Amino acid sequence: MPRTIAVTGSASGIGAALVRILEARGDRVITVDRVDADLVADLATADGRAAAVAGVTERCDGVLDGLVTCAGTSVPSPLMVEVNYFGTVELVAGLQPALAASKACRVAVVGSISGTQPHDAELVDLLLAGRTTAATDRAAALVAEGAPTRIYPSTKAALARWARTTCIAPGWADAGVPLNVIAPGVILTPMSAGLMDDPKLRAVMDAAVPMPLNGYAEPEAPAELLAWLVSEANSHVTGQVIYVDGGAEATLRPAEHY
Repeated sequence: MPRTIAVTGSASGIGAALVRILEARGDRVITVDRVDADLVADLATADGRAAAVAGVTERCDGVLDGLVTCAGTSVPSPLMVEVNYFGTVELVAGLQPALAASKACRVAVVGSISGTQPHDAELVDLLLAGRTTAATDRAAALVAEGAPTRIYPSTKAALARWARTTCIAPGWADAGVPLNVIAPGVILTPMSAGLMDDPKLRAVMDAAVPMPLNGYAEPEAPAELLAWLVSEANSHVTGQVIYVDGGAEATLRPAEHY
């Protein structure tokens, strides 16, 4: 039978590639984005997130087989706190009743290899505590302090930690529900286009995210993994941060870190 799967950030990049893969295998996809989606919602706001939850719940008739959160922003600002972190955790929490109504629900979220890079411990703690206002204030302070590049890795590190804690909480593993994170390296999407077009920025990216296996990836590479993670075939993989990075994480971190 076709499965019903909601995908945020569906209008471009990894999300759009995933939608194509899911639909090609016969799944019904409920798309969520700011434009060109079944549900047009701004995940940067609490009202937008609530609207997305209500809209998905209505469209799936209260039974959701899978959720993949691809929505994100690379703009170094407090917006990252709202979209990259709360745009995932609040949707997962809000849609949990619909997911629980499925006989084989699966959840996967898009993190980043940047979660392994230097981040702001205070911001991570605020995110994990669910303190939205304090977290956005801390992100604004990082911008004012000249450290805006700490925000993105902080949101992705917090997302990975949240998933690893949540996946074994009541109602998840004990209910047969896998929850996983993928951590892409450099993916050739509209979000990364500016980096690719600037030779100096590309050199910085090459050094920060070395990808010896096949270089930078097309969005289909992480999308294929996401499609499997939310399929019924995934019966035992949960709580994992899976790097789709052409070997970058293995290059950057010592072998004993596994």
